Amino acid sequence: MHAALITGQSQVELREFDDPTPSAAGAVVDISFCGICGTDIHAFQSGNPYNPAICGHEWVGSISALGSDASRSSRLGEGDRVVVAVPPPCGQCETCRAGQTTMCRTVFGVAVGRDPLAPKHGGFAPQIAVGIDRLVAADSRLTDEQAAQVEPSTVAFHAVRKSGVRLGDIAVVQGAGPIGLVTMQWVKAAGAGEVIVVEPNEARRALATDLGATMTATPDDIASVLDERTRGRGADIVYECVGKPQTIQRAVELARRGGSMCLIGLADSDATITPHIWLVKEINMTSALAYTHEEFEMAMGMIGDGRVIVDPMHSCTTSLDGLADALADLASGQSEQTKVLVNPNW
Repeated sequence: MHAALITGQSQVELREFDDPTPSAAGAVVDISFCGICGTDIHAFQSGNPYNPAICGHEWVGSISALGSDASRSSRLGEGDRVVVAVPPPCGQCETCRAGQTTMCRTVFGVAVGRDPLAPKHGGFAPQIAVGIDRLVAADSRLTDEQAAQVEPSTVAFHAVRKSGVRLGDIAVVQGAGPIGLVTMQWVKAAGAGEVIVVEPNEARRALATDLGATMTATPDDIASVLDERTRGRGADIVYECVGKPQTIQRAVELARRGGSMCLIGLADSDATITPHIWLVKEINMTSALAYTHEEFEMAMGMIGDGRVIVDPMHSCTTSLDGLADALADLASGQSEQTKVLVNPNW
């Protein structure tokens, strides 16, 4: 079996692996689709080493084999369609015993590919072996293409839940990539009065409008647009979904005094900030990485009932052989694609 790995800056290799077998507490999944994440793009751009299980972590497929313990303890069985998530909190680590189950150390280890059952490759492969506790039955209302987008949508859901957005808030979302577009929809679902999306790409601005943004603006225009909408006060809350060092400070500059900034995009280098602006504005800052097992099921259900729409974001499907070209296109900053899925069986 061949799996695609990001092995360095602008480097993707197809490597041969033995066909996976399930651990006692695990399962083998035949993958239908795996989404390309911003993390994958950062790894491709920077060449920084990532744990092999991280690149290619947005997938859907069907169980083809179960380990001995998993077959006895799980409600899932061979043939079931599943999506990958993080497991429930372990209940045993120091963090869990302190009552902070949303920060479970075991779950964090799984999220960053450091758990004992972490596979030697991600979902850019026809099959993968993982712990059974990472698998969630796919909502029957979702197509495979929709189910492959649940994981990134849940990242945004988790961020918006943490952010403290209030009914009637004027919110700004920086970036209209896949994370920004679902963040905008979750913010609307949470009751924000207006959601303004900032994006340099005209096609992505149009997509943001189609998906329900109150209005859109370019990075050059957003300050004047926001001044007009708020009479110079600034946004109540700004969501940073671009993942570039310079946009972190920009998010704070767009927020009002006493407003909030939620950091979602992952920059791959250090950022320069202006501390006195953060201090004078008394900015409330939250950040979000991954999500909880419970939030995954909640988000999937809301995608299933149509409160959040992911179909228009899926712009292209490619094969394992086309992964390198797809990553290069997305990393260029000039891509016309939004969400690219990989079909490892082509």
